[in-house]
Amino acid sequence: MSDSGESPKAQKTTIAPMLSVRGGAKAVDFYKAAFGAGELFRLDAPDGTVVAQLSVGEASFWVADESPEHLNFSPQSLGGGSVRMVMTVEDPNAAFDRAIAAGAKEIWPVHDEYGWRIGRVVDPFGHHWEIGKPLPEGS
Repeated sequence: MSDSGESPKAQKTTIAPMLSVRGGAKAVDFYKAAFGAGELFRLDAPDGTVVAQLSVGEASFWVADESPEHLNFSPQSLGGGSVRMVMTVEDPNAAFDRAIAAGAKEIWPVHDEYGWRIGRVVDPFGHHWEIGKPLPEGS
């Protein structure tokens, strides 16, 4: 064993949100349709609840059925969310349109503001997503 302090599989530090939802299986299907998400990990419990790690490009996030007994509440239980997801993509218009077609609702359309091309949707589970990209300097 080495004293270098490095493990054979050095884990890099990441931060990934975990979205609490009502209807985890439906949420996974929505994120696949809306954002082209892929499943990295999924656990289906006997009671029908789901915990899944999804990826969009190189970004990952988690989705899980809410569990009030563990103080994990969905926006539907809270009457709103406390965070917004920001998804940076090459083509905000196409990503926005795909999300709308999959069932998201428009909060504000894609437009240019504060050096970004950006729009905002709310997904069927109450989570808000800003979809955009930075504009070239001088735009």
